[in-house]
Amino acid sequence: MIPVIALVGRPNVGKSTLFNRLTRSRDALVADFAGLTRDRKYGESRLGSRPFIVIDTGGITGDETGVDSSMAQQALAAIDEADAVLLIVDAREGLNAADETLAMRLRQQSKPFNLVVNKVDGLNEEVAAADFYALGTPSLMTIAASQGRGVSSMIEEVLAAFPEPQLESIDDHPPDSIRVAVVGRPNVGKSTLVNRLLGEERVVVYDQPGTTRDSVYIDFERGDQKYTLIDTAGVRRRKNVSEVVEKFSIVKTLKAIEDAHVVVLLMDAHEGIVDQDMHLLGHCMDKGRALVLGVNKWDGIDSDQREWIRKELDRRLRFAEYADTHYISALHGTGVGHLYKSINGAYASATRKLSTNALNRILEGAAFDHPPPMVNGRRIKMRYAHAGGQNPPIIVIHGNQTAEVPNSYKRYLEKVYRRELKLVGTPVRIEFRSGDNPYSEKRNKLTQRQVQRKRRMMAHVKKSKKSRKK
Repeated sequence: MIPVIALVGRPNVGKSTLFNRLTRSRDALVADFAGLTRDRKYGESRLGSRPFIVIDTGGITGDETGVDSSMAQQALAAIDEADAVLLIVDAREGLNAADETLAMRLRQQSKPFNLVVNKVDGLNEEVAAADFYALGTPSLMTIAASQGRGVSSMIEEVLAAFPEPQLESIDDHPPDSIRVAVVGRPNVGKSTLVNRLLGEERVVVYDQPGTTRDSVYIDFERGDQKYTLIDTAGVRRRKNVSEVVEKFSIVKTLKAIEDAHVVVLLMDAHEGIVDQDMHLLGHCMDKGRALVLGVNKWDGIDSDQREWIRKELDRRLRFAEYADTHYISALHGTGVGHLYKSINGAYASATRKLSTNALNRILEGAAFDHPPPMVNGRRIKMRYAHAGGQNPPIIVIHGNQTAEVPNSYKRYLEKVYRRELKLVGTPVRIEFRSGDNPYSEKRNKLTQRQVQRKRRMMAHVKKSKKSRKK
């Protein structure tokens, strides 16, 4: 069994910094900003040959209201599922009532915990830790998470309480898992949809834009298929982004799009499709990700507005007609189950192995039905095609003058390949390559016999010109 260790404490005591130090990553956002972490975040690490799982949580003070109340519930859920709890406190601020309240909560839950005094860099460790002995914990450790001081000895002491596990390989995510990123503008219901797909309150949901600040990766199984759901922060227009934390959140969202196999782009039915939705859609297409469109908050809209939204989507999303569109209500679960079929279909199309024989047959038929245009009086020739990659499917076409193929003809080939191969939910990329003349840079070297023949021919030509002049 792999031990699960939860990091809990007041806001801004260094839990995310310690999480990044233990997992040797930068997965958790870190800033001098109280309450930055809201959802519980899982990471995997090793100490030598011993694997363990770390859970980063939001800060708890005991008097949370509003969105902080939901954040505290996430932290308490992490405590319930953890095998060991590290109560992180701040050496520079000393002991306060929130630390005492949290220690009392852990004792009431009969959960064993270790007291970790963080931020002792530049301080006398014994003096800094003196106040915290009042909590009466059997184990007290001092560390400086930002510098890594004392972290290894601390985790060794924590893992010593667990039996040596069998050697297991733990990966960031299962290799056969379908990574699905849920993206969209703030407050369109991304976290609500993630919770509905999972069937549990896994991430914080609150009626306030910007509730999610970090990208949360969640592994789960549905039937025999493994998935990794990625809940992301909402992306606003650049001119509206002023806080540094939000800028980092957007960077995390864009990275999640690159990591994903399939992107679910969520839009708000009450607001219709707006320019920011189009920008996000364009970014997903530029990255070549398989795509599923979701129109959320479909409940409570009258029939006339629904008809207008459908026509507007058809008009503005002609360039993404390959993507399935679902009209859903994440809050009530209406239509959410159908997303899995589109996600699986898009993933299967994006990662499908393409036969060279089939690609050449389709290319021949496409060129016969609609020949390539003429360039400088010569017809562009496309000789053969083969597969060049997956997710998205890349088709490489070799021929002559392929650099002159217009974009309109390239889009025509993409549509033909998508139709003939029955690819759904994924873009198709066409790459053209021209055959180079291998002798273009080489000078023809004549043999001695050819040189003599050339001289005789030139002499004959000169003699003929003189005779004509006479």
